Parts: sequence; structure tokens; C-alpha cells
Amino acid sequence: MNTFWSVWITVITLGTLCGIGALLYWVSKDKMGVEEGEDMGHEYDGIREINNPLPKWWSYMFWGTLVFALVYLALFPGLGNFKGLLGWQSSNQTVTNLEESRQAIADAQAAKQLNQYARELETADGEFGEIFRDLVYREGTDEYRDLVELSQDDQAMKTAQRLFLQNCSQCHGSTGRGQLSYPNLADKDWLYGGEPMSIKQTIMHGRIGNMPANISGLDEQGVDEIVSYVLSLSGRKVNSRDAEAGRQKFAACAACHGTDAKGNPAFGAPNLTDNTWLYGGNRAQVEETILYGRQGVMPAWSPILGEDKVHLLSAYVWKISNND
Repeated sequence: MNTFWSVWITVITLGTLCGIGALLYWVSKDKMGVEEGEDMGHEYDGIREINNPLPKWWSYMFWGTLVFALVYLALFPGLGNFKGLLGWQSSNQTVTNLEESRQAIADAQAAKQLNQYARELETADGEFGEIFRDLVYREGTDEYRDLVELSQDDQAMKTAQRLFLQNCSQCHGSTGRGQLSYPNLADKDWLYGGEPMSIKQTIMHGRIGNMPANISGLDEQGVDEIVSYVLSLSGRKVNSRDAEAGRQKFAACAACHGTDAKGNPAFGAPNLTDNTWLYGGNRAQVEETILYGRQGVMPAWSPILGEDKVHLLSAYVWKISNND
């Protein structure tokens, strides 16, 4: 925050509190020119106004909240760039990437600073870290439990579901069924493979998908023909002449999707024959994909959650995909 806005916020905040204090002082004094307890000469709906002061407890409560506000602003951040006498902060607001965030958290924990986020992470790891370890390791060993075996543990899956809702549901939905541009995890259609360890690899290290834009430099007619061919692969009704012309142009696409168009998990290239579409399967959406390409990013969760939690999540994702 620059100096101007820092001063602006400080002046407005302190000015408001001073105004409240002045108003409270003014109304606590008798300015009516009428003796306390006397009739003010006003009547409304049969109710007479009497010159009575505010109840003492009410006045003391107002003064107390005003003092509390001033003490709070002195101890904690709130007045522009002033960091407060205690040096407390909710989190480090200067970080620009995940690596800086991890380093800032580690530094705050090492220095025992009043960084709320760092302290909560430290507390959570100390309180719950052992619980996660007990769930994912074989008893008495440092070996992870098999993911399929772990997926049958009801208690572990209840914990995993909470992890999923906290960290994954924003993109994949609370049931894992995804949405446009975000994969459905509850079916058996996998870009990078649906085996248990493939799922863990995806969650651990993330994925970067890249469908290049119009790699053959097709004109409008050429794109229309490719679209017709691609739609025909999943049984859609299209112009057969356009589809045949598109088949001849499909060679550039086959490098990733395969000559049979069934995809390639090594590249994350989708199967074009199953009528499952990550970015939408109507003609306009498929045309947009071919013309402009698609770039998708699945973030790496290992640096954020650690391998114990990722292992638990992997078992959960495998379970919802194979919960026939």
C-alpha cells in the first residue's frame, strides 16, 4: 500500500473514532435546558418524552468499546501500513509464488513470529500429522499401504473425503464429477492413466496439458472437415464427404491421438472415439479446440499437502472412479 492510501485509511479510521467519542461526550451532557426527569413537552401516540440521560451501563459500554478499538488498532495491523505493536500478521502478503510462500512459512516458524498462517500449519501438523501417518502406513513400518487396499478402509476414506472437499472440489466438484474444462474423476476415462499409481503421480507432480492451435494451418473448410471426421469417430451424424476429407487430414493429429484416435496416456492425449469431451463436445466447441488449442494445468499437490495426504487422496480418487 502506498503512503497516500496508508495515510487516508489512518485519518478516516481515527477520525471516525474521535467523532464517535465526541458525540458520546456531547449526548452525555444535558443540553436541553430542562431539568433532568422533567417533561420535554413532546408527545407521540400517547407517549411523553422525558429528559432522562442514557443508562450508566449503556454509556460505559460505549466508552469501553471505543477504548477497545483504540487498543486493538495499536496492537494489531489496521491503520494503513502500521504493522501493530505486537508484529502480528495473518500471513506473509509479499510472496509471489509457492516457493517463496514455503520459505516464508518456514522462516516464520523458525523465528516463532506471530504469523497466524504459519502457526496454524505448525499446530495442524503436530496435531494431525500422526493421524495421517497412521492411516497411510502399514502398521509398524515405513511402507505405504497399497492404494486399492487403502481405498477399502472406511475410516481412511472419510478423512480422504474431507481432504478432497477442501482441496479438490473447487475444480472437480464435491462428488468428483468435474465440470467443463475440469475432468470427471468418477468415470473411467483418464487422460494420463487410471491405474492407482498413475493417479498418485498426477496428484503428486501435476500435469500440464497442451493441445496446439491449428497445427496443420487449415483453412476454414479444412477445419470444418477435421471437425466432421472427429465427431464421426464417436458415432455422430455428419456429412460423410466432409468426414472422409477430414480423415485424410487427420495425420497431423494422429501423432498424439494415434491412428485409431484412441489417445495416448503418455501425452495426455484424449480418446476421440468415446464421446467424452473435456472442453465440450458440440460442433462449435470442438471447432474452437482445433482452431485455438487448449492449455490445461493440474497443479502439483506434493509441495502443498505432502506425500502422506496425497497418498490418501489417491486412494480416494481411485475409489470414486471404481465404485461400481
